[in-house]
Amino acid sequence: MNKGKRLGWMIRNIAVFIFIFSIAIFIYSYVSLSPQSLLFPVRNIVFIGNKHLTDDELETLAGVQMNEGMLIISNKSLSERLLKSPWIKSVMIRKGFPDTLIIMVEESVPVALLDMNGHLFLMDENGKFLEELRGDSIPFLPIVTGDPFTQKDGFIEAMKLVKLMHKTGFVSERDNIVINTQKPHELTANIDGTIVKIGAGDYEEKLERFLQLENDIKNLRIPVDYIDLRFNNKAILKPLDYKVAQ
Repeated sequence: MNKGKRLGWMIRNIAVFIFIFSIAIFIYSYVSLSPQSLLFPVRNIVFIGNKHLTDDELETLAGVQMNEGMLIISNKSLSERLLKSPWIKSVMIRKGFPDTLIIMVEESVPVALLDMNGHLFLMDENGKFLEELRGDSIPFLPIVTGDPFTQKDGFIEAMKLVKLMHKTGFVSERDNIVINTQKPHELTANIDGTIVKIGAGDYEEKLERFLQLENDIKNLRIPVDYIDLRFNNKAILKPLDYKVAQ
């Protein structure tokens, strides 16, 4: 190969290299500037498990935009945004390539209403505020009265009682339950119009005693002022007009 041909071959190779390198730089720059539209853009967002929150509300909380690249979406950041809602208990995220984002949520379940300063709030089993009720539609749930901030110990005991009432099916058999949060040893409930002094602890055993005594009261047709279950292995029944100890 003479000198002229060798020089031409080198020039062509250099030109091809520069051309390929330029295309690579262009593609890299374009992808870097436009990742959302190029790297598996989100076309569908599927929510699973939500009952209270709507898909639109969840989409707003998630902060994911259509056509956003799935590869740059952080599952951790997305979960953290969703978990800011008190209604969201847990989150699981899956990326269904090429274009579907699947978000599975577990929602908190309201177990009680908190009546505080004339406002009603939905509470979960841990006593967490879910939202304030506004309007005339009020679900049937046990009502807890008082201030959880100034009566914290009594409130904690009241929520333990509520949780047990749901677990044993006690709530579903009642029309009205109101629990007053004071000091734990003064915990009192109004159960379908009957005042029951419950105190702190041993709630399952105390509810069993109440059910047994309630049947006796109905059979004997005794008008009751209150029932006191705070003492171990016995119940004190105070009729409206006189005292009877059992």
